[in-house]
Amino acid sequence: MEHSRRPEPEETAKAYEERLVPALFQDVAKHLAEAAKVHTGQDVLDVACGTGILARAITRQYENLGSVTGLDLNPGMLAVAQRKAPGIDWQKGDAEALPFKDRSFDVVVSQFGLMLFPSPTLALQEMYRVLRPKGRLVVAVFDSINRVPAYEAMSTVFGRMVDPAVGEALRGPFALGDTRRLSALFASAGISAPDIRTLETTARFPGVREMALADIKGWFPFADIHLDEPTINAVVEAAEAALEPFCTDSGMVEFQVPVHVLSAQKF
Repeated sequence: MEHSRRPEPEETAKAYEERLVPALFQDVAKHLAEAAKVHTGQDVLDVACGTGILARAITRQYENLGSVTGLDLNPGMLAVAQRKAPGIDWQKGDAEALPFKDRSFDVVVSQFGLMLFPSPTLALQEMYRVLRPKGRLVVAVFDSINRVPAYEAMSTVFGRMVDPAVGEALRGPFALGDTRRLSALFASAGISAPDIRTLETTARFPGVREMALADIKGWFPFADIHLDEPTINAVVEAAEAALEPFCTDSGMVEFQVPVHVLSAQKF
């Protein structure tokens, strides 16, 4: 199931921006930008910014910001982010060891990064550390995969048609869907009980093949998963049946995606 040529990180990041952002992340970024409640002159940090969708949404939402910084460990993501919004300060860095001094930002946000960090607790501690007093922390994670049956179906397809480990890789982003566990994570990081709200967002992919390719081209290579064309075609054929309940008359794939938004203030 290997390509003869593995894509460059920037190539995968470009696919992520083109295939996943408009279908799945764009609307959530608008909600998070509103939840951030940034005031005039405040400094904002977007942790695990990816191609910068949330940082860009914040700059569009608010005027007269102090500064907006996006941080990610992946240079491919940052290269795409830099091209999309050269006015934002994009920096390479680790969420579990943020390269900033204590109390450097008024608002820290992170969209769909927490569940992918090796130590979510350490990442939360770092985000809290760089917040100023009365600063605001806003984090978004997907609900559990059993609340997103379209992705549960795709996980089953990948597990059956490719390898069980590939099916499990697709489940990874949904690993922190339990709100009790999320509250416990914040507590273990020394952060007072967060406000937790669940958004009902809608994913919209142009078709079944496009939904499959969004992960195959824009997510799996980051996990060192590379599928050849015959395998991709077999996956798409199986997915056509599995995703039929989520297909519109025009062939689009649409389904609800619950997202937990956690907000906390530093005192």
